Amino acid sequence: MTVKRPTQGQLEEIVADLGMSMSSERVAEFLAAMEGNFPAYDLIESLPDEKPIVKYPRTPGYRPSPEENSHNAWYVKSEIKGSGKGKLVGKTVAVKDNVCVAGVPMMNGASTLEGYMPDLDATVVTRLLDEGAVIKGKAHCEFFCLSGGSHTNATGPVHNPHKMGYASGGSSSGSAVLTALGEVDMAIGGDQGGSVRLPSSFSGTYGMKPTHGLVPYSGAMPIEATIDHLGPITRTVADNALMLEVIAGEDGLDPRQYNAKSEDYTDALGKDVKGLKIGVVGEGFGFESSESDVDDSVRAAADRFAQLGATVSDVSIPMHLAGAAIWTPITLEGLQWQMMHGNGMGMNWKGLHTTSLLDAHANWRDRADELSDSLKISMFVGEYFIRHYRGHYYSKSMNIARRLTAAYDDALKEYDLLLMPTTPMKATPLPEADAPLALYLQRAFEMVPNTAPFNVTGHPAMAIPCGMRDGLPVSTMLIGKHYDEKTIYQAADAFASSADWKTI
Repeated sequence: MTVKRPTQGQLEEIVADLGMSMSSERVAEFLAAMEGNFPAYDLIESLPDEKPIVKYPRTPGYRPSPEENSHNAWYVKSEIKGSGKGKLVGKTVAVKDNVCVAGVPMMNGASTLEGYMPDLDATVVTRLLDEGAVIKGKAHCEFFCLSGGSHTNATGPVHNPHKMGYASGGSSSGSAVLTALGEVDMAIGGDQGGSVRLPSSFSGTYGMKPTHGLVPYSGAMPIEATIDHLGPITRTVADNALMLEVIAGEDGLDPRQYNAKSEDYTDALGKDVKGLKIGVVGEGFGFESSESDVDDSVRAAADRFAQLGATVSDVSIPMHLAGAAIWTPITLEGLQWQMMHGNGMGMNWKGLHTTSLLDAHANWRDRADELSDSLKISMFVGEYFIRHYRGHYYSKSMNIARRLTAAYDDALKEYDLLLMPTTPMKATPLPEADAPLALYLQRAFEMVPNTAPFNVTGHPAMAIPCGMRDGLPVSTMLIGKHYDEKTIYQAADAFASSADWKTI
């Protein structure tokens, strides 16, 4: 097999795009000289790709009807039975539709990717099946995961499990809804700015964003490697700890993983919080978008921890208020570079490159008008600063991120855990299909000021439902030291065991 050689016209176009001036004769000389490189490409074309083995049989499944999919949370239903033995026997799982499941359609919320059929299982999928889980299908998510609301999926909005017509949170919208509704026991979510924790906050589930790199991202569609996370969404703390126990640990295929320290997280369950020190971060309250009942409920949750025996006191971390700003250039320039220009994979890293996804996603250029407005605005900002500022602000934000990390680490020297609202508000009404652009974008990004900073710093953070107000859940977030998910689970389980959160 041979790769197609460039034409004179194609090389002349490349020369011009690279800002060079060259005569046609000189271009022809280079064209002839390039031939020496092509046999290497011919050889690579002839060799089989190196992909993980798909171990468990499955069918492509089917798109459920509206009668089976009242909240538009499912993309595809397809039962895949695991090993029949292990920690997850009897547990059912939904997989966020940015995670590859071989032979089952994947669209990542986007019309431009619809029709793609992955040819490999993500590491987390294999680990779930190896431990006996039954995967029930793919859960809808937001358009390329670029929304904290649940109104951007190309098939329509995903509705809140407690109140139709309201957002379920994003981008792991379907994962949280299917879990909250009891259609599955647990779900895989992805989190680049809060996308495990935001839908957990709006939908009333437990959502853990683990330490960056603890869970391998191999086989999931990246947005930006330094903020990419996968994590569990569940109805109980026990299931959350169990699921993380199964999916955590190095796989040798993900450059995000460095000295990943996995543990038996279920060992943290059933313990009290006496002796734990919890710092209530003042800067996590009182945003312009904050709802007073949310702030009050989260402070009441802090009081409950104190009643349970923890030492709870206020702490100030001024850098927290800059966290979302630091996250913005990293996310917007990074996604434009890796997810869009880099066709979802980018370059300059070793690990599992999902070439079939890269090829399918590259199709966005021919259908760019179909991209969601939340993605378009992100691309426009990212492209502007890449073109006109050379990526300067991405790089500067990466440098400043070390100060942000140090600010949390300093607080965590004094406290075992930090506490704040997961989102400043409860679930918001879904915008109408003809909503003004400003409202559409507001509903996509307004809820991230407390969640996004921890994607930059990589600290583990968990959304914990702590009450119902006006028929909608309220959520508090616990943040721990790097690789100290166990302490978060210890506190979360003690809190959950003290009362039914729906009645608090």
